[in-house]
Formats: sequence, structure tokens, C-alpha cells
Amino acid sequence: MDNYVQARKRMVEEQIAARGVRDPRVLAAMAAVPRHLFVPEGQWHHAYEDHPLPIAGGQTISQPYIVGAMTEALELEPTSKVLELGTGSGYQTAILAGIARVVYTVEIIRDLSLQASLVLRRLDIRNVRFRVGDGHLGWSEFAPYDRIIVTAAAENTPYPLLEQLVDGGKIVVPVGPAGSQVLTLLVKHGRKAIQRHLMGVAFVPFVRSDQRRGTRNEELGTGIH
Repeated sequence: MDNYVQARKRMVEEQIAARGVRDPRVLAAMAAVPRHLFVPEGQWHHAYEDHPLPIAGGQTISQPYIVGAMTEALELEPTSKVLELGTGSGYQTAILAGIARVVYTVEIIRDLSLQASLVLRRLDIRNVRFRVGDGHLGWSEFAPYDRIIVTAAAENTPYPLLEQLVDGGKIVVPVGPAGSQVLTLLVKHGRKAIQRHLMGVAFVPFVRSDQRRGTRNEELGTGIH
């Protein structure tokens, strides 16, 4: 891991802080988490470059700047209870876990969830609970959450997720058709939400359970101690 310390430092300084991400907790988390461990070993030399990378299941690990910007938009506190929909590689999960009190993360592709949990265990990150299931349904068992982050493109604004959010809580989600979305911030006020567009993005589409036959909700265990 030490071989990549300088690469991480450059990534944070040149790709994230230089573009306007200012939250010191976000910058510290991104400087600490070894991004290369979340991509295939053959891609390690590309792990700190300014673009997304492919991972298993036809998914991607997001561009570092997008991870930083989405995390900052959540305005996390050390006491925050976070729901992540779309575990993917687990990199965004690890960044959230470095700031928040606890993270609940849902992924529909079992192999991705399992691999992410193994990497976080290797890094001794213990405040994350993993679940295999349809992220469109959230994770009502542990609701309400202070923050919700969606890491795949939703065709429409996911207003039903507001039911699993505390009043005053925030959701960050890319909304729009495949290939071109708007990163959107929702802030809950009673039964309504104030919506703000943050930037244009391009995420892989959210996979539904009806697109993956045999998918069932399954908790893979927890790193919470």
C-alpha cells in the first residue's frame, strides 16, 4: 500500500481539492483509503487517475472527483447514519465509513457485495453492514437514516426513499437516462423535499431485481462491532 501514498496525495490535491471540494474530513478520508485495492490488480496502476474504471458485473468505480463531490454534498457528521444504495467496488462505502458513525450498504450483485466486504475487512473498517438486494427498496429495517447516497443512475427522482430519511436529512442521487444524468441533492422537509441540481454526470443504470432473476435479499454479515 505504501507504494501508492504519493499517488493518493496527488489525486486529492490535483483532482479533488483543486476542483473545489473543501471538507477536510472528505479530503482526509480520500487520502487514507487505498483506492487501488478496490479495482482488479491489473488496473492498480490506473487507480489514482482522473476517470472511472471497470469492475466486475459490468459496473464501474466512479471517478475520484465524483466520489469526493458526492460525499461532500451529503454534509456528513461523525454521528451520521448513512444508507448507500449500490455498494459496487466498496470504495465509496469506505470513504463514507471514514467519516460517518455507521454505513448500511445495499448491492444487487452478490459477488460485488462479497468482494467489497472482503476488502473493507482487510482494511479493518468495521462500521459497515452489507446487504444483497434491490436498492430501489432501500433498507427499511434500520431506517430512518440521516443521509442516503445512490451510486447508480435512477430514471426518476426516488421520492419513496424519503420515507427512510430523518426530517432534515439529505439524499444525493444521479437522476436521468443512461449515459447522461444530473447529480441531484434532496433535502427532506416534512413530507416534501427541496431539490437542487449539482452537476451533470454519467453513471451506470440502477439494476432492478426483476432484471436479475433469482435475486433475493441477503445480509452478508456485518463489520459492526
